[in-house]
Amino acid sequence: MRIGVAATPSVALPVLNWLASSSHKIACVITQPDRPSGRGQEISASPVAKWATENGVHLLRPESPHDLVGHIEDLDCVITIGYGILLPEEILVLPRHGFLNLHFSLLPAYRGAAPVQRAIENGERITGVTVFALDKGMDTGPIYTSAQLAIDPTWRTGELMEALAQMGALVVEEALTAIANGVPPQKQVGISSPAPKISKKEAEINWSQSADEILRKVRAFYPAPGAWSTWDGAGFKLTRAKISQGELSIGEIAIIDGDVVVGCGYKSALSLLSVVPAGKKEMKAEDWARGARLSPGAHFG
Repeated sequence: MRIGVAATPSVALPVLNWLASSSHKIACVITQPDRPSGRGQEISASPVAKWATENGVHLLRPESPHDLVGHIEDLDCVITIGYGILLPEEILVLPRHGFLNLHFSLLPAYRGAAPVQRAIENGERITGVTVFALDKGMDTGPIYTSAQLAIDPTWRTGELMEALAQMGALVVEEALTAIANGVPPQKQVGISSPAPKISKKEAEINWSQSADEILRKVRAFYPAPGAWSTWDGAGFKLTRAKISQGELSIGEIAIIDGDVVVGCGYKSALSLLSVVPAGKKEMKAEDWARGARLSPGAHFG
């Protein structure tokens, strides 16, 4: 099959690498135009754009979805993976078999921009990947195939996303085989749930919640936007933590048996493992606490 891949982030690379070694032909890679990124706001190409350049694959960087007209009509399908742009219906019908999307949840659960983060935040034990046909709705199209994955309780969003990306190549292969054999996708069934993008405000820690709830947010919101609180009048990110014990008031910080422990709601406590103080790089929590010279009764927020 002649296939296009519309993607931006590095999670698309396992699928691209598999396609490049398969009997299918990657006719083009479609990605967003180069944009400023990082603290210096330097113009940089997306990971997918870099892959296409390194592998000699024709690269399209449309400013508008309608710029794809004249470029994808001769393709059997286009696979989207975190492309980041909503495509209008008149574009979706241009390839012979339309557009397929690799989504990082078991649809119809977690429709939206942040399915991995929301699954961790909500304490799910199982998630997965789904390949479905794009339609005009938000992740509502019929499903070609899906696969489940157990969530390791220590994983943060980055680790879970990487594991799902590796599974992605397998389910994309199954979906393309189904298309080649004339097997139609099936309507989504089950209870749907939203997975909206996470705002910085939402990532602020409410220390009156239980330590378990807060730990899930620390795992879910890493690396971006990052679960955060306020220390000494400035933002303070938590990047790794674990459940602990301690008789502390809500938001109170104390050193207990060498650990940096914070009091949470419901008489629970969280031990901080790594943090990012304002204007600094990630560091061990005990190194931060040593430099901060915590006074008795110190509090976040």
